[in-house]
Amino acid sequence: MKRVTMADPSQIREAVPGDAARLSQVLRDAFEEYRGRLDPPSSAHDKTEAVVTRELQDGGAFVAEADGVLRGCVFFHPKADHVYLDRLAVLPTFRGQGLSLRLMEAVEARARELGHARVRLSVRLALESHHAWYARQGYGFHSHGTHAGYTKPTFLVLEKTL
Repeated sequence: MKRVTMADPSQIREAVPGDAARLSQVLRDAFEEYRGRLDPPSSAHDKTEAVVTRELQDGGAFVAEADGVLRGCVFFHPKADHVYLDRLAVLPTFRGQGLSLRLMEAVEARARELGHARVRLSVRLALESHHAWYARQGYGFHSHGTHAGYTKPTFLVLEKTL
């Protein structure tokens, strides 16, 4: 993990079960800008403390925190042949400070620790600026995905070989 600097006081650490309520709030707040813009709607708006607790048990999460305030988070889920990076979220106030990249690096480091050479994530087709950002981080097209109840793809699955 990286050292704390004056420019960015955030520490990246692994989430613990006691973080679940604050994680659910960060997810809802960070994804609020997408309310009404995505079809189907983002499930981030429905992330309760109980849902987050289950997701932590299915894998884990990393948080960016400074002065006791969670600024962002990312979830991860180990699979048979890769680690799935899920719900990368940084609160609007703290964007542009490199937190997303640091959180992604934490998941990539965990994937290596677990012996995986690949990380995958999903991004909505409608969020084209996100596609370009992930490409700059080394993620490329893996496949299309379709949400339940839809007949055409609604998201891309991207993959990075570590």
